[in-house]
Amino acid sequence: MKLSILGCYSATPRIIAHTTSQVLETRGHLFLIDCGEGTQVELRRHKIKFNQIKHIFISHLHGDHYFGLVGLVSTFRLLTRETDLHIYGPKGLKELITLQMKLADSWTNFKLIFHVLSSKSSELIFEDEKVSVHTIPLDHRIYTNGFLFKEKPYERKLDIDKAEALNINKAYFRKLKQGDDVVNEEGTLIPNAEVTYDGHQTKSYAFCSDTAYKEDIIPIIKDVDMLYHESTFMDAHEHLCVKTKHSTAKQAATIALKANAKQLILGHYSTRYGGLEGFKTEANTVFKDVLLADDGKVFDF
Repeated sequence: MKLSILGCYSATPRIIAHTTSQVLETRGHLFLIDCGEGTQVELRRHKIKFNQIKHIFISHLHGDHYFGLVGLVSTFRLLTRETDLHIYGPKGLKELITLQMKLADSWTNFKLIFHVLSSKSSELIFEDEKVSVHTIPLDHRIYTNGFLFKEKPYERKLDIDKAEALNINKAYFRKLKQGDDVVNEEGTLIPNAEVTYDGHQTKSYAFCSDTAYKEDIIPIIKDVDMLYHESTFMDAHEHLCVKTKHSTAKQAATIALKANAKQLILGHYSTRYGGLEGFKTEANTVFKDVLLADDGKVFDF
């Protein structure tokens, strides 16, 4: 998995601080997660190919998380895109985007497919043979979801020398990689474990957008490899979390610790602070493996 941060600051965009948007690359997919203002410019800046984005996930309908979407869709149209585009987001998103396209008389020449999210419990919203995506219900001022991306098991690795020594016909090699037992040329059943071993280790990524501290999400994201959790405030402004339904860096770290996450990425910083190191310092008092998101930063895991 590779995560590219296009923007990770809260509220209003600035020249050096873009609002939330990121791209997750996994198993042949480029998933766009949230689409704040200027997302398409950042996609170009970081040389991410537009036509490879087929699925966009919008956490909620606050402008710093979706105001860039209609511009991106319009650009796709101008570039004569033909590939279907799937957009997953809260009720109302379809109406917002389609009304703007309609009033501008610029409807797309590709299929724009909206998947309306309304459940208050976690649900499967995308799945193919390689990846699944579930919602993570969050606690914000309006209906909001995070998203959990999980790779499915890779094919098993085949020990070809051992398979040939056991006189297994090559026609069965594919079945062995898929985990099946097979019969060799003498009619003997060969257990899969005798000629294969585990493939690549699967990875998982949880994106927790704007939310107050919410322990209900811990079972959903348990043992995740990488957790991105908003950390709008530091301890000095913890009192603002109740009103704004945001989290502190230390609260994000507590969620990571209780979920047994392997690593934590902090983001969605308030711009009231002079730098980012304070967020990491406070989170480290609870959870050790903390990383700081920043515009243009790339994480491989």
